[in-house]
Amino acid sequence: MTQRVELAIVMDRLAVDGLVTEYAVAVDDGDWAAYRRLFTVDGRADYRSAGGIEGDARQVADWLAESLAPFAVRQHLVVNRRVRFGALEQDAGDTATVQADYVSPLRAAGSGDGTGAPDVVCGGRYAFGLVRTADGWRLRRVVVQEKWRRLAGGPPAPVIN
Repeated sequence: MTQRVELAIVMDRLAVDGLVTEYAVAVDDGDWAAYRRLFTVDGRADYRSAGGIEGDARQVADWLAESLAPFAVRQHLVVNRRVRFGALEQDAGDTATVQADYVSPLRAAGSGDGTGAPDVVCGGRYAFGLVRTADGWRLRRVVVQEKWRRLAGGPPAPVIN
């Protein structure tokens, strides 16, 4: 591999990582216009495992806006990002998949001064399908696999020693 190819791969990895971060920030900030811009024209998201819907970016953005409205504080922590290029449609590098774990604490509006513990915390895994477009990397699909959820006042989690 030449240095030019290696540099291109690093640049793609940074761009893909940035897109995943922009996704989380758009959801956390409730910036639904920015959320929709992250997707290809035919892009879709599937939140059914978290009690949500599957649909195009506009439909899902509208559902997220309504579902997350009660929560004044939202924060996605997206970690363990596994990036694979050329993974969709056996292409030569213009597609990518990202598998990433998440933890998402949510604090309801009117829950004190906003500095207390979250009212809901959930976690799971994202599966992102990306494609390189003339405007850069964009999301073609997002699948959320929620693995757990804890509500305020629920039983404490066991301590791991």
